[in-house]
Amino acid sequence: MILNKFNVKIHIICWSILLLFSVKCFSQSDPYFFKKYPDTLNKKRLAYVLGGQGVIYASTLAVLYQAWYKDYPQSSFQWINDGKEWMGVDKIGHATTSAYIGKFGYEFYRWAGIERKKSIWLGGSAGFFYLTIVEILDGFSAEWGASVWDFAANAAGTGLFIGQQLGWDEQRFYLKWSYHPTEYAQYRADQLGSSHLERALKDYNGQTYWLSGNIKAFLPKRSKFPGWLNVSIGYGAEGMLGANYNPSEIDGIPLPEYPRYSQYFLSLDVDLARIKTRSHFLKFLLNGLNFVKIPFPTLEYNKEKGFVFHYLYF
Repeated sequence: MILNKFNVKIHIICWSILLLFSVKCFSQSDPYFFKKYPDTLNKKRLAYVLGGQGVIYASTLAVLYQAWYKDYPQSSFQWINDGKEWMGVDKIGHATTSAYIGKFGYEFYRWAGIERKKSIWLGGSAGFFYLTIVEILDGFSAEWGASVWDFAANAAGTGLFIGQQLGWDEQRFYLKWSYHPTEYAQYRADQLGSSHLERALKDYNGQTYWLSGNIKAFLPKRSKFPGWLNVSIGYGAEGMLGANYNPSEIDGIPLPEYPRYSQYFLSLDVDLARIKTRSHFLKFLLNGLNFVKIPFPTLEYNKEKGFVFHYLYF
């Protein structure tokens, strides 16, 4: 991906799924989400799921075409090697999105009464399926191209969800996202965003991706350790004014010389999906927000500054 466009596309898909799910689950007098899954196939609910997938598929193609592809020439299918772009931060974003969509796909099918293993494979693969559509569209665009690294990252996120669901029947590890504003976006608004919302989506300098693991899930069942407390390891990068390198100037205006470096983090987190509540709406909301890493004191290591302690890092 030559242009930093991945996050905007993925948010279109994710919010479409969340909106559809919320409408179907809470437009009825008896909300179903997070109640006991039905024992038999509910054809009406399955029709909602399949119809919803069709709507998301069609609307995603339409929105992406209008937003990204309409004004650019088409080409024969082509591949690009973008494995080093944005120091790999965007690839973890692919995996995170794929796993997260897979979780909701699984919940969809279980809600419809599809048995557990079929739901895992069918619903859990939804993220890989949707992101593959995006890659194919990129592959036929003369401006971009399909990325084997993106395919691999999408498959890794899907595998993380499916593997845990098959092995443990729960998600003990979540890939999560956090963001904080940086000084870099002011120099490359075209690449890193001009508004606060754009920068949250496009400025990889401010994004951190986390593997958040639940501690109690690996302790004896009688343990009284808080079930919502996770430990997280994170990865990010800073100093990036471009995907592969930092330009020295833009339109004749010199740019600051920033070193590009990776960051590694250790922190605590909250598994919002494990917070107990009797409210079905609140359960849905907490699960929907569980892709966000909760701010905690954090230890960082990078080659430029060594170890750095943050009293509160987001």
